[in-house]
Amino acid sequence: MTGIIIVDKPAGWTSQDVCSKLRGVLHEKRVGHSGTLDPMATGVLPVFVGRATRAVEFAENDRKRYTAALRLGVVTDTQDISGNVLESNICKISDTDLLSVLPEFTGRLEQIPPMYSAIKIGGRKLYDLARKGQSVERPPRRITVYSITLLGRESGDFLLDIECSKGTYIRTLCHDIGRRLGCGGVMASLRRTRAGAFGIDDAHALSEVIEKSESGDLGGILLPVDSLFSASPAVTVDPAREKQCRCGSDFPWDASDGEYRVYSEAGEFLMLGRTEGKTMHTVKSFFEVV
Repeated sequence: MTGIIIVDKPAGWTSQDVCSKLRGVLHEKRVGHSGTLDPMATGVLPVFVGRATRAVEFAENDRKRYTAALRLGVVTDTQDISGNVLESNICKISDTDLLSVLPEFTGRLEQIPPMYSAIKIGGRKLYDLARKGQSVERPPRRITVYSITLLGRESGDFLLDIECSKGTYIRTLCHDIGRRLGCGGVMASLRRTRAGAFGIDDAHALSEVIEKSESGDLGGILLPVDSLFSASPAVTVDPAREKQCRCGSDFPWDASDGEYRVYSEAGEFLMLGRTEGKTMHTVKSFFEVV
């Protein structure tokens, strides 16, 4: 079995929990995900199955989009509502007040990762240190926030639509916005609505994936791996070049420089290739190895 399943991750599950469950359900050891979601978060989690796991590295770099609830007047040690409250402040921030500072949090930014994260410092995961009450200096990471839009309010929280790069911590963004406003802030909820080419309309509840798998009907759920590269043009090679493809050899190809989806005459997705100077190179192969 090979392909991509877009799971609507349920709250309370880690991204690895989802993969572990699907390994058992699908009877496939090769299962991985791209773009970790916090346990409290829900939404788009691309899960790669079988040989499709070779594509994870490409999906990890994709832009992400979220709907986040920003709760002002609270500071916690985890930067979200699941943590221990460190501060509680009276907060009378209007929509206009918030909108006035949002431009400061778009574009190329440097973000200091939270202590409660899986990043390693000196070989140790930060959250292991944080659980022991320790805090260490973390170097800032370069991220890009492409846009932040205020959608409205819900139960007093500000709802934000955020499009950002790989490596962006939305809870840290909420924390930093709250600090800028002088009252503190936390992430009250998070839903990923898009990861690269895949949106929330492509996602399936985990219970649905399990049910379909057990009934042997994953049609419409298991996407082909080449769907990840839909922005790259498709080309078809003849049998001679297909053989070179399968051997990992370069071959002449008269096309503009860039990346291409390369298929056999039988329609099998062979590889993601790149043409440079009229020569096709293998970026990553995806044909099944017998």
